[in-house]
Amino acid sequence: MSAEQQPFHEWIRLEQSRLGTRVTFATDEFFGAKERLIDPGAPVFIEDKYDDHGKWMDGWETRRRRTPGHDHCIIRLGVPGILHGVDIDTSHFTGNFPPQASIDACASDDDVPAGKWLEVLARTTLAGNAHHYLNIDDDSVWTHLRLNIFPDGGIARLRIYGEVRPDLAAADGVIDLVALENGGRAIACSDEHYGSMHNLNLAGRGLNMGDGWETARRRGPGNDWVIVALGQRGTIRRVEVDTAHFKGNYPDRVSLEAALFEEGDDVSATGDEWQTLLPEAKLEMDKQHEFEAELEDIGPVSHVRMSIYPDGGVSRLRLYGRPYRGV
Repeated sequence: MSAEQQPFHEWIRLEQSRLGTRVTFATDEFFGAKERLIDPGAPVFIEDKYDDHGKWMDGWETRRRRTPGHDHCIIRLGVPGILHGVDIDTSHFTGNFPPQASIDACASDDDVPAGKWLEVLARTTLAGNAHHYLNIDDDSVWTHLRLNIFPDGGIARLRIYGEVRPDLAAADGVIDLVALENGGRAIACSDEHYGSMHNLNLAGRGLNMGDGWETARRRGPGNDWVIVALGQRGTIRRVEVDTAHFKGNYPDRVSLEAALFEEGDDVSATGDEWQTLLPEAKLEMDKQHEFEAELEDIGPVSHVRMSIYPDGGVSRLRLYGRPYRGV
């Protein structure tokens, strides 16, 4: 399944270890370590691989339960977030997957919270060797999830989709308004054939060419674009466009437009609300480009549209400014 086709692709994957998310507890992990549950790679099956406990499986797997009850594990999110959906992935688990699963959530400062759990996903029937994309209809901010499996078995991966919701009430001064840890996210783009739009606001510089946003080669008229929502509306004073690792495939030029949308407004790539923030500017390969004096003063904004000409790859986008707390 391509990234464009996957359910919940418009949301952030909150289980990423680079956000600080950890699996902090499991009732049992005899056959498969709990940490594998949030491994960023796709699960694999190795035919002849065994360890001291038996067949090696790429996921979290408990022993066969011989007493009443069920197994569970606890995931502590690296950043607080709102949940919109999950993928309970039983890939390669055929005769050893749990028949059912459910998810609880809570907000706590503890690695292993003792109580105050609320069910956010009711007990759901699972199939073997399958993805289970399940919607979560809840607007609370959570820090922990508890994945319950009934009664035991193996889960290859748990993907958690949602929004980062940090507490920026005390933020003072200039911050990266689009940074993932500050609640920013990409919401739409023209194309992401080679690299996801969600890489643009990750922390740090890109690890390689695959750790950025890259479009297919454009053979027709026009140009590619991406729209990002700021974690909090603000006035942008400095911009960084980083083409790290992109050498024969970086965009020739870039421009930025921005707009102030109210919550619930339709954010369209072709609307009249967009104002020029950065006029067209040349880019170079494998370089951090900083723009400050070139920016137009257009006041507080909530969204930015980055256009690249005509196509190519950008590793990171940074939008530095002050949060705007006006009415």
